[in-house]
Amino acid sequence: MHHLAQLNIAKTRSPLDDQGMREFVDNLEPINQLAEQSQGFVWRLKDDSGDATSISAFDDASIIVNMSVWDSAESLKAFVYNSNHAAFVKRRREWFERITESYYVLWWVPAGHIPTVEEAKERLAHLQENGESPYAFSFKSSYQGVDAVEHAQG
Repeated sequence: MHHLAQLNIAKTRSPLDDQGMREFVDNLEPINQLAEQSQGFVWRLKDDSGDATSISAFDDASIIVNMSVWDSAESLKAFVYNSNHAAFVKRRREWFERITESYYVLWWVPAGHIPTVEEAKERLAHLQENGESPYAFSFKSSYQGVDAVEHAQG
C-alpha cells in the first residue's frame, strides 16, 4: 500500500510577524487542525509550535514549506480545493510572491514512510528540471496505479 506525499513552498511578501501576514498566520492553526481532521490525512511536517513556518528548508528565509502525507490524491485534493482551505488558496497572492516554476510536488511513498524535507526538495527539483513523471508530479497527472508507484520507487 502507498500514500501520497506532498510538498509546497511559498515565498512570503513580508516577514511572518508583519501586519500584512497577520491573517495568514492567525489561520495557520485552524487550517492545520482542519487538515489533521480531514479524511485521508496521514501526517504533516510541524515543529514544536505546531506548524512548519520556522523550518528553514531553503537558503532564502522568506520561503516557507508545507509538507504532508495523505492516503490518496483524492483526499488531498478534497482538503486543498473543497474545504475552508480553498479560500486561502484563492487569496495566496495577498501573502505570497508569484513563483514561476513548480511550487508544489506530489510523489508516492510506501505506507508508513515519513518523507524528509531533503527528500521533498529533491522531488521538487526533479519536477522543476524534468517535468511530470511518476517520480515527481502534480495534480495534473497524479500517476495512479501500481506501475506508477513501482516506477517511482525504483
